[in-house]
Amino acid sequence: MQKRLLLVDAPSYFYRAFHAIRELRSPSGEPTNAIYGVVNMLRKLRQDFPSDYLACVLDPKGKTFRDEIYPQYKATRQAMPEDLAHQIEPLIDTIKALGWPVICVDGVEADDVIATLVTRACAKGWEAVISTGDKDLTQLVNDCVLWVNTMATPIEKLDRAGVQAKFGVPPEKIVDYLALIGDAVDNVPGVDKVGPKTACKLIEQYGSLEGVIDHAGDVKGVVGENLRKAKDWLPTGRQLLTVKKDVALPFEMESLTHRSPDSQRLIELYTRFGFRTLRDALMNKEDAGEKGDASKQPPAPAEGGRNFALLNWNVDQVEDVTPFVATRNYETVLDGEALEAWARKLESAPIACFDTETTSLDPMTADLVGIAIATSPGEAAYIPVTHRYAGAPQQLPLDNVLNRLRPWLEDATKLKVGQNSKYDRHVFANHGVAVRGVAHDTLLQAYVLESHQRHDMDALATRFLGAQGLLHYTDVAGKGAAQIPFDQVDVKRATDYSAEDADVTLQLHGALWPRLERDEKLKRIYAEIEIPVSGVLLAMERNGVLIDIELLARQTHELSQKMLELERKAHELAGGPFNLGSPKQLCDVLFNRLKLRTIKKTPTGSPSVDEEVLEKLAEDHPICAALLEHRGIAKLKGTYTEKLPRMVHPKTGRVHTNYAQAVAVTGRLSSTDPNLQNIPVRTPEGRRIREAFIAPPGSRIVSADYSQVELRIMAHLSGDQSLLNAFAGGEDVHRHTASEVFDMKPEEVTSEQRRYAKVINFGLIYGMSAFGLAQNLAIERSAAQSYMDKYFARYPGVAQYMERTRMEARERGYVETVFGRRLWLPDIRSSNMARRQGAERQAINAPMQGTAADLIKMAMIAVQGWIERERLRTKLVMQVHDELVLEVPDDELEVVKPSVERLMSGVAKLDVPLVVEAGVGRNWEEAH
Repeated sequence: MQKRLLLVDAPSYFYRAFHAIRELRSPSGEPTNAIYGVVNMLRKLRQDFPSDYLACVLDPKGKTFRDEIYPQYKATRQAMPEDLAHQIEPLIDTIKALGWPVICVDGVEADDVIATLVTRACAKGWEAVISTGDKDLTQLVNDCVLWVNTMATPIEKLDRAGVQAKFGVPPEKIVDYLALIGDAVDNVPGVDKVGPKTACKLIEQYGSLEGVIDHAGDVKGVVGENLRKAKDWLPTGRQLLTVKKDVALPFEMESLTHRSPDSQRLIELYTRFGFRTLRDALMNKEDAGEKGDASKQPPAPAEGGRNFALLNWNVDQVEDVTPFVATRNYETVLDGEALEAWARKLESAPIACFDTETTSLDPMTADLVGIAIATSPGEAAYIPVTHRYAGAPQQLPLDNVLNRLRPWLEDATKLKVGQNSKYDRHVFANHGVAVRGVAHDTLLQAYVLESHQRHDMDALATRFLGAQGLLHYTDVAGKGAAQIPFDQVDVKRATDYSAEDADVTLQLHGALWPRLERDEKLKRIYAEIEIPVSGVLLAMERNGVLIDIELLARQTHELSQKMLELERKAHELAGGPFNLGSPKQLCDVLFNRLKLRTIKKTPTGSPSVDEEVLEKLAEDHPICAALLEHRGIAKLKGTYTEKLPRMVHPKTGRVHTNYAQAVAVTGRLSSTDPNLQNIPVRTPEGRRIREAFIAPPGSRIVSADYSQVELRIMAHLSGDQSLLNAFAGGEDVHRHTASEVFDMKPEEVTSEQRRYAKVINFGLIYGMSAFGLAQNLAIERSAAQSYMDKYFARYPGVAQYMERTRMEARERGYVETVFGRRLWLPDIRSSNMARRQGAERQAINAPMQGTAADLIKMAMIAVQGWIERERLRTKLVMQVHDELVLEVPDDELEVVKPSVERLMSGVAKLDVPLVVEAGVGRNWEEAH
């Protein structure tokens, strides 16, 4: 039987594991993400490619022979990330303990050692497998050498034909190809304007790099000109890219056998790293007296690369994955009998998943193309209803399908789960179906567990199920300009994709919900806040808000006139006309014509003219103030006064925003399409835009918001008696702070001193430093430090809270809101001081922002619940940070305004009163 040599390009593994896995640390805080990733990759590789001989090959420290040929070789490479550098030594220790030989030869790179080993293996009649992501090593592929990239999904295996198909040239021409296109990673220049297609064309036409060089004079255009400029360099480039196959090796090939794992050492290492699953499996095996290859027990839960079976990146111990049920029974439902069978399955299932395929991503206008359902792991169906391509099978009428599924969809006792189910509920609502009983949403489950991570289905399936090779939307619909609408997708292919989505979602629920159930605090955040508020957001989005289109048109005209005035002013100040929207012309005016100082530069080396720069330069010349005002008005005009009228729904006559629930790590909602939370209100023009948000005849707008909520939360969290007393007594907290900091009676505080105190109050809860405070107040840093010292002397509880929070964050890796929402801080233990200090500032502020986010969500649930119980015609129409906006019929106003204030102020009991201020008006601005 033919023997096999398995070689791992260790540097490639190290970097890819480090970047594929987010923050993962041991109980003592040391980074372990690369270690965990490499261990799993090696275990899986051994399973997939059983071998007689194997080795991990490392790069040596210091320079190699290529640096002598070309001193700029790899000169552009960034230094290894600190958190990866810290893992190299323990990584090598772990690889050796797993039983893998580790090779490093001075003066030559890992690629050269690999090339020499596979050359010798082929000479002995062995097979050789190279595991790497480095395309340079495809030059070694031949009839006995296979190139494998475990990071691809599915695993990418290139033989001679595979190399030709992927790159357009055979393995023996790879170096010629690379010399022409260059290698940016290793800083090996190629020929300017020569990309992969051109390189292949040149090699095919002239046979080799030498042939291309010889015929450089025959190549026309810019490519030919650049080729002739580079012809003297190309042989050197080729030499740098060619791997050595004759390295003197200080060992015999036969010594590269797999050694018995050092189980005791592995247990020690896994315990140190916090790899509980790996450690326990090994200990159980030892207890059972088993012998053999520890790298095969237990089976690696997922293929390498991005499909690592990691679950909770930030806990001290890595949890088990819930095994993905890969056995599939997916059905396309095309007749009444099949529909009836699946409807009965849904009705008898304890919980089932539903998903939709549609004509649009806009939830208010999307129509159904098909419905996917899953009732148990591996059991799912797709019901196509409006696939319209030529040759599409006969499909059930949409009305028939909805009428049969409506009893299950609208039954609140039939529990349902979805992934971002708010969208799917919108789609069904567009067809007159009010989906009830949505008890779970995997997007929200993952968000509550790990708000700082990705929550798309692919990422979740990888992290929590170890699933691999799942279909993507682009796999069935194509990409870019070639992408087809889903109703043009082949029904069979649509079934594979859609039924899989429903199946994976159901299985994700099985993996995520038990994790939430184990933590009472997180379970409460999920079950009592996030799931209920999802339904409130659905109602708000469908309600929409009425806008005054004619008023916006008048504002657009006025803003245009104001922009023309500012443009004329800027031209006058510049001494001549120029295009205000051209960074190049603006640079010429500011730095050449007016000789203003350069504050900072762009990546290309040009002076920057961004907003921060203009704000600083405004101190030097009035033209910058005019430019800033022009930009601000242009943004208002383009983003709101011109755009909002175009976003009015043709059927409802209203604007319908989308509230993203799982974006901000603090729990805050974000508004998109249009963004109604970012309307600038510090300028008269910005405030006037709110005048366009109106109530219909016979109704009023009510705006209710929490007063100084984050400062109140700070008082509650810190327990500082002076702050508590100020809020309990109904004092103006900024005036109170000013009196403390400036050592005077509250009635003596000036408006300027109150403004300073306001900046101090809000700045410190955001973790602002003395430097930042000095910049905000335009004062000396020493004066800012003096204010901070006085503040903390007067409010010692705040200082103690901040220090206590930093310590707890470093110990646990996260902070919590008052209600238990967990806010992860991946950089809190970073060896990079700037990142660590940034995380410490987040640690101080996140509990306040997060608690405020919890409060407004609880308020939304309370208010919407009350509206529904009282069967009022009042509508929640917007949520903007700490504010709720309602549309209230005149005859309900008397009861709604005080009730909303009461409900919002009573959603939680803090050590300070929650004060809610509500206003009434014909439009949003008037209600403030």
